[in-house]
Amino acid sequence: MTGSGRFVDDVASPNCLHVAFVRSTVAHGRLASIGTQAAAAAPGVRAVFSGEDVRGLGELPVNPLVDTVRPPPFFVLAQETVYAVGQPIAAVVADTLAAAVAAADLVDVDYGAIEPAAGSDDPACQAPLFSALPDDRAFEIAFVEGDPDAAFAAAAETVSVSVDHPRVAPFTLEPRSIHVVFDSGDPTLTVWLPSQAPQRARRDLATILGIDPARIRVIAPDVGGAFGMKASLYPEDALVAWAALSLRQSVKWTAGRAEELLAATQGRGLSTEAQAALDGDGRITALRTRIRASLGHWMPFSGVVPARNAARILPGPYLVPTVDIAAEGRVTAQAAAGIYRGAGRPEAAALMERLMDVAARKTGLDPVELRRRNLIPQERMPAATPTGEILDSGDYPALLERACAAADYPGLRERQAREREAGNLFGVGVAFYVEPCGVGWETGKVRLEANGRVTAATGSSAQGQGRETVFAQIVADALCLAPDRIDVVYGDTAEVPEATGALASRSTGIGGSAIHQAALEVRDRAHALAARLLQCSPDAIALDQGGFRADGQDDAALDWTALARAVATEHGNPETGPALEANVRFEASGETWAYGCCIASLTIDADTGAARVERIVWVDDAGVVVNPDLAEDQLVGGLAQGLGQALMEEIVYDEDGQLVTGSLMDYALPRADDMPDVVLDRMETPALTNPLGAKGIGEAGCIGAPAAILNAALDALAPLGVRHLDLPLTSGRIWHAMNDARNEDRKR
Repeated sequence: MTGSGRFVDDVASPNCLHVAFVRSTVAHGRLASIGTQAAAAAPGVRAVFSGEDVRGLGELPVNPLVDTVRPPPFFVLAQETVYAVGQPIAAVVADTLAAAVAAADLVDVDYGAIEPAAGSDDPACQAPLFSALPDDRAFEIAFVEGDPDAAFAAAAETVSVSVDHPRVAPFTLEPRSIHVVFDSGDPTLTVWLPSQAPQRARRDLATILGIDPARIRVIAPDVGGAFGMKASLYPEDALVAWAALSLRQSVKWTAGRAEELLAATQGRGLSTEAQAALDGDGRITALRTRIRASLGHWMPFSGVVPARNAARILPGPYLVPTVDIAAEGRVTAQAAAGIYRGAGRPEAAALMERLMDVAARKTGLDPVELRRRNLIPQERMPAATPTGEILDSGDYPALLERACAAADYPGLRERQAREREAGNLFGVGVAFYVEPCGVGWETGKVRLEANGRVTAATGSSAQGQGRETVFAQIVADALCLAPDRIDVVYGDTAEVPEATGALASRSTGIGGSAIHQAALEVRDRAHALAARLLQCSPDAIALDQGGFRADGQDDAALDWTALARAVATEHGNPETGPALEANVRFEASGETWAYGCCIASLTIDADTGAARVERIVWVDDAGVVVNPDLAEDQLVGGLAQGLGQALMEEIVYDEDGQLVTGSLMDYALPRADDMPDVVLDRMETPALTNPLGAKGIGEAGCIGAPAAILNAALDALAPLGVRHLDLPLTSGRIWHAMNDARNEDRKR
């Protein structure tokens, strides 16, 4: 912690104005009037904008991942109607933040008629939230393979489960922020934005504003966490950029913590249920699943992703020939739901792993044995799934055995028997998962500077993952240089005009491969140039830590600095002349799939219902790992977020659509002393879709840990007859489940 970070809120520009938003205090109602006169007359106020002022702005593009997507309208500021508590209604622009906040309190909003709050989730609401969506469905997804009805009719056993995932807040260290720098002498609008996808933000902002993307430069400096929340533009971003153009002055806004809980995108929020058919040997023959996503009142760019991922990932790592999987997303009078670390992967894993445990109990098999019988065998890899995905590489049975050995699974079961005999509640939970790690393309640029240093520019922006270290390693390895000779540049559309961004655990495998290939191009061209300059055959040139050297000639050598200066001199400027450069657009040949297994041990206090995760043993296969230390950090960080989701985190709205969990007094986050003992191990099965052999790792902890913890809790409570728990596993929720089970037992 050196204090040398530079975040968007640290950026200063002359005469910058500040924005404060007036937000809806009701969940659904008509805007009768908005009184802005008093606010406009307040000291230091430059302008007050309402929905009528921005009516002509364009829509935010939504990723059309499914043909059926019908996004609700995108409002920069509310117009005739408000659709959720926290929706921006008006914006006050003033000389100082204090003046803007004070004037925002003077805006008088008359809501007129108040409608039922929860949109299609509320039986009392007869009309849809948006007239453009007659039944509030924004998309539907379906996968059918085989004859599910026949498979279920022929089943020896059938089991069913449901898992509801509450909404959670992607709690980043740095809130959302935007600083738009306007210079009347420069046609380019410079937008400082903590974005995971600066190039897409540039394109989408241009679409909304109706201007040429060439007029916009987006810079993402240090970003204090993103987790998917900073992957899309927001209404506030569009308003600030439009205000800068309209007022011809720089404008800035940084969200407060309460605003983030109220109006930033939220994660999870999927309701899932499934049934499985099994044959007499405990093998699953068919899967039927229904997934419902609560979308909120507007759709960010990747709004379809969580439900689509949950649907397409099923049946996960298991060999299931027949499926009937359906998913839908409905708009609701809530904050928008977007991608959040894992984005559908945790929901698919939790549903499938609950099915496996319930099936094990029904068939009398040990939970690990049931998984053994159903995992895709190594000889079937690459394996096609019934939803059309290709699991590229891996050895699932071997990883399961490795996890069981690391956890001493037989010893855990022996301990459980002793604990139960003593009247204690101790559970063991197993969760196997697969993790799709991005598909598509990324850009990379490697340049040898005149001073002998190397600049590596990547389209994969960073939000604290240590990407600079990893990419410097990749380039350094290719060029036989020390990593401290590599300067990694990212997050600036002027440096990398076209890119995809940091999403879906794709950056090392896809972005790293682009940088890798660019570095190899620079190396090969440098090799040819060194041969020419040393006046010998390229076959006689070798590259080592000292540079390029002619075989058998100790005095015939060129280090990178000498080579760079020679090239620059040839081009006429030995100080700043052009050096070697390679630009690469790498496209993966397909999606790569990481996988792993978590085994959690957990105790529950029989009097209070408090759950304590004692230990998680975890084996993950992320392909070839470039930097083991950073990989471990990613795993543990994801596990901390998965632990929070499993045990305590939950966004709650009341019956009027008011946010109940609007502060850290009401919304619980895990602390250091909540973390269990974590034992990590890994396998390395190279990916088949990129030259590095790397798979993703950033989301794994959010995928495997919650499912293992949920299974462990229900395993601990099995002697009491508790068969279902909703997330999160708070002490109150567990206590009520135990009490209800005991009361049912007394009735019998």
